[in-house]
Amino acid sequence: MKLFTRIRTTTAGIACAGVLSLASLPAFAVDKVSAVHAFPPFLVYTKTFLAMVEDINKRGEGIVEITVRGGPEAIAMFEQPNAVRDGVVDMVHTPGSFYGASVPEIDAMVAARKTPMEVRENGGAAAMDAAHQKRFNVKHLGWIDGGIKFHIYNAKEFKFGDDGVVDLTGVKLRDNPIYHAFFEALNATTASMPSTEVYAALEKGVVDASAWTSIGIMDLKWDKFLNYRLEPAFYNTDIGVIFNRDSWDALSPESQKLIQDVVIEWEAKSYADRQVDRENDAKALQEGGMEFVSMSDEASEKYLKLADDASWARMKERLDKMGGDSAYDELRGLYYGE
Repeated sequence: MKLFTRIRTTTAGIACAGVLSLASLPAFAVDKVSAVHAFPPFLVYTKTFLAMVEDINKRGEGIVEITVRGGPEAIAMFEQPNAVRDGVVDMVHTPGSFYGASVPEIDAMVAARKTPMEVRENGGAAAMDAAHQKRFNVKHLGWIDGGIKFHIYNAKEFKFGDDGVVDLTGVKLRDNPIYHAFFEALNATTASMPSTEVYAALEKGVVDASAWTSIGIMDLKWDKFLNYRLEPAFYNTDIGVIFNRDSWDALSPESQKLIQDVVIEWEAKSYADRQVDRENDAKALQEGGMEFVSMSDEASEKYLKLADDASWARMKERLDKMGGDSAYDELRGLYYGE
């Protein structure tokens, strides 16, 4: 059942003769939008989304109103993309990798060397939106909290191969769609689970390592179990705002423009804010006793190439299986710079 509604409200006035005349007064429409977010509300990524929604509602008073139904407790984390595709909810804040099998182009964001602002300028964001509309019945409105990368965090000391690259053989590593192909290439023993289950898995020894972004580990309290962080960072967060295309088309032009304009503003604002968080979290983690373990420059280059190659290869393989025109070369140029 679609939750998007357009509510038409009529304001009554008193005619000069004292007669109430509804027909003589103009009607105005307020677009009502329902939304959910993938992560719990205490994480910075969700805080960004909620602040952005608040900004839209404030600036769009009398035009559009977004009601946030909640996070994973409202609709399960990995079910949210299909929910917005099918119109169960109008708007979702979620990592693109959660539905990457349906929109392979999302891997261009994962392995990107460009910022959200750069791909907005060079046409990459428009190409990403077009892919989403074609394959998933949604608009991709923006890339939020960009500029944040991932690390592997471990409860035990890291081991390294003869080439200096980390050796994850035998490591019980929590997995996630965004880096699954990379971890396969590293021969890690992986266990896929949502972020909400990782604390208990670390506590019980089900996993002894997990990848996560350079920020947020302390919010999740995983630092209670994880003692080492591997450098360098790899990949990018691919958190976006997607909107059911039919619901979007039903919005007034004023609502569409307002929502899109605010999301674009928050692409740049959230990018800048997260760089400050990244530096602050690194300092706090080290002061709390976490050891940052670095590979040599040569090993780091091999490690990052392995990561990038895994993501681009997955994208190409998925696109090839879908057949038809492939956006691989175009998106690699726009997001990666080759």
